Amino acid sequence: MSHDDHALPLKGSTYGPQYAGWTPTAFAMQGLGNRALLDQFVDVGDGVGLHADVYLPKVEGRYPAVVCFAGYSTEGHTAGLPSGTNEIGSPPVFTDRGYCPVVVERRGMGRSTGEQVVFFDPQDVDDHEKVIAWAAEQPWCNGDVVLFGTSYYGMVQPLVAARRPQALRAFFAHELCTDFYRHLVAFGGVPGLIFLNLWMGANFTQEKYDERMSEGRRALISHVTNGMLHPLLEKIVHKNVGRLFASFMSAMPVEAVRRMYVNWVFDGKTRETSTIPEGSTGMLGQIDVPFVAVQNLGHFNVHQFGTYDLFENTGTPDDQKWMIVGPAQYDLPVYEWQGEALAFFDYVLRGTENGYEGQPHVRYWVDGAGEFGTGSAFPPLDGTPTRLYLASTGEDEDLHRLALEPATESANTWVAVPLGLPVIGGLDDVAVQSLGFEISFDRDVRLAGAVTANLRFSCNEIDSFVMARLSRIDAEGDRHHLSMGAIRPAAPTEDAPRSTRNEIAIDSGRRVPLVPGEPVTLRFSLTPGPTHVKPGEKLRLDIASRSDLLRLDPSQGYGHYDLPVPPYLCRNTVHMGNCSWIEVTEIPLSAPPV
Repeated sequence: MSHDDHALPLKGSTYGPQYAGWTPTAFAMQGLGNRALLDQFVDVGDGVGLHADVYLPKVEGRYPAVVCFAGYSTEGHTAGLPSGTNEIGSPPVFTDRGYCPVVVERRGMGRSTGEQVVFFDPQDVDDHEKVIAWAAEQPWCNGDVVLFGTSYYGMVQPLVAARRPQALRAFFAHELCTDFYRHLVAFGGVPGLIFLNLWMGANFTQEKYDERMSEGRRALISHVTNGMLHPLLEKIVHKNVGRLFASFMSAMPVEAVRRMYVNWVFDGKTRETSTIPEGSTGMLGQIDVPFVAVQNLGHFNVHQFGTYDLFENTGTPDDQKWMIVGPAQYDLPVYEWQGEALAFFDYVLRGTENGYEGQPHVRYWVDGAGEFGTGSAFPPLDGTPTRLYLASTGEDEDLHRLALEPATESANTWVAVPLGLPVIGGLDDVAVQSLGFEISFDRDVRLAGAVTANLRFSCNEIDSFVMARLSRIDAEGDRHHLSMGAIRPAAPTEDAPRSTRNEIAIDSGRRVPLVPGEPVTLRFSLTPGPTHVKPGEKLRLDIASRSDLLRLDPSQGYGHYDLPVPPYLCRNTVHMGNCSWIEVTEIPLSAPPV
């Protein structure tokens, strides 16, 4: 179905950060407008047709296609509604610059036909590959295809890029996982229960499968959501995110999705027993096309390490890949980085001299400095690992120290209460649920790269849960969240072949019950959190057993989802001396801080 030239056009938006510390000096094309070619069907064989909405410049011609392969019904995506799956950018922004977004629904979803298989199944990758070939052959396409999108739309890109489709020229992936078992369904050794509840309840009810929205209604809504009211709508969403999440968690997904959930949460305790495909982590070396990968520092237990895995292990030549570690963002819809993507596509596809060739291959947002650091790798190659040892100052409830030298042997404890269980009032007055450690600096210190915790730990139960949070405390005493990490003490075994320079991969399928009172060593990664600590400021480490005691939420710009741990009421102990420390990566200051 073709767009009526007299119909109300979609209104585009570039809300949120668009460029990582630079501004393009030229555009290949601009001002081309937009029109829609809706309800196209891509024949992928076996009588299955995938539904696609295509958006084209209003100016006739042949342009590159931008394929967005969805795991969802896309009925409301282009309306600018604050949905957690509205992560394809804004099609009018792309068409105006001479690109053609192709938004396609996976088989069995929305208007697509066929039987739905498990998410990320090789059948989906086959279909994705056929969509790329189909787009390249259309009369409005010049034969070049690129990929774009966030989260699910980013996670599928390396999977198909490893197939090396003939028409694929580049991809731009925002917030992705490469190891779906470790990064998505078994984070820190426990099922991602609450995230899965939210994700599945929000997107895979029968109502979502049956949802239909007319082109005119989408366009009309977009003029409200993408207009001057957008910042206000964002504030309203953030303020009411708890209520929104509660509604998602009470919804009932369709039976096929519920069956996936049962396996991922209850039965799939190892890679071998989980039905979720492994992901792209083992095939990254087969990718050879240029790409940009963007990581959001606001995520903790979703999309936390895939970008680093992709950038480190892909087969793409070093001079043809870029990584951006952006500031913490939680915006719906996701409109960030469209400008960066278009500049990248202009440079790769059209040879536009817009300054992209001169951009550092790694750019990372530095908390406390308000700027992007740069380098050729991450962690930066000139970084120096620095260990900060945990040191007790006395009672559990005291504020303890981080020290540059090993501390004397001592121990402190905290109690673990399973999420959702009631406790008596005033518990924290007699038994703390977290420990805090600080170190102050008398000089400027810049940190960027891997953050590693090594804790000597014991418990009076056979299992517990340990979470660590690193923060910067500014001169006014305000906390700035930097990074988080977690581990299940009964599943601490490192999976060395899957580890990267930024992540210690843990094989959570190997479980060994704790011996009550007997110490073990827990070594695990926190998410990278680049920061600049000024004289008089502090680094603070907090340790607890529940994510809700340490996390932030979307209203503060963070995508943190609670984990259903710890499993037991118990007391945990951290043993200090030379065996408990946190390691950060200090990099040289290239110039005096501004």
